[in-house]
Amino acid sequence: MDPAPGDRRPSPARPKLPARRRRWRRRLLFLLVPGLLAAAGSITASVLWIRAGAQGRIYSAEAVPPAPVALVLGAQVYDDGNPSPFLEARLALAKRLYDEGKVGALLVSGDHGRWEYDEPGAMRRWLVERGVPESKVVMDHAGFDTYDSCVRANKIFGVRELIVVTQTFHVRRAVTVCRQVGVAAVGVGDDSVSRFAWSWRRGSVREYGAAVKAAFDVFSRRDPVHLGPREPGIADALAD
Repeated sequence: MDPAPGDRRPSPARPKLPARRRRWRRRLLFLLVPGLLAAAGSITASVLWIRAGAQGRIYSAEAVPPAPVALVLGAQVYDDGNPSPFLEARLALAKRLYDEGKVGALLVSGDHGRWEYDEPGAMRRWLVERGVPESKVVMDHAGFDTYDSCVRANKIFGVRELIVVTQTFHVRRAVTVCRQVGVAAVGVGDDSVSRFAWSWRRGSVREYGAAVKAAFDVFSRRDPVHLGPREPGIADALAD
C-alpha cells in the first residue's frame, strides 16, 4: 500500500564530492576541452585543405586525361605473397589505364622495409603475370606512406606528371600531397572493394587522422624515411 502523503519522506541528498576532487575535475575539463577543440579544428582544416587541393582533379578511368606514369600506392600483401583485395583492385585499375594507353609506365610504390615483406615486388609480379610488360613496371621499395611515395616519385624517379591510383577514400589526399611536393597529379579512385564494408569504413575514418599527418608532412617538408640516389627506371620504361 502506498504511504499517505503525510508519510512521504524526502530522498536523502547525494553526498557532495570533496572540494579537492571537484577542483581536480574542473582542471581536467579546463585542459581537455581546449585540446579536443584544437584537435577538431586541426582535422577540419586539414580535410578542407585536402579537398581544395584535389578539387577538379579526380576522374573516372574513362575520363582521366593521359599522363606519362601511373603511381600505384601500396597496400597489404598477404603472407603467401598475394595482394589483398584492396591492393589487387588498385593494380587492376592501373593495368586498365596502361592497356587503354592512358599511361606509358607504372610506378608501384610500397613497403619493403623487411626482407620477408615486399609490397612492390608482389605488385609487379601481379601486373606482369597479367600481361603488362616487365619493362613498363618500375618498383619503388621505400614508399612507406603516401608522402614518401609522392616525394620519391619526384626526387628519385624524376616524375613530373602522373595519375595516382588508389581507393576513392584515399585518392584526394594522395593527389593533394603529390601536387604539394611538385608533381602535377590527378587521381583515379577505385570503389569496387567497398563491398568489404567494415574495412572500407575503417579506411574512410582513418583518413581524418591521415589528413592531419599529410598537412604536417607537407608543411614541415620532412625528408622521406629513405631517399637514396636517382633511379633511371621510369625514364628507361618510357623510352623503351
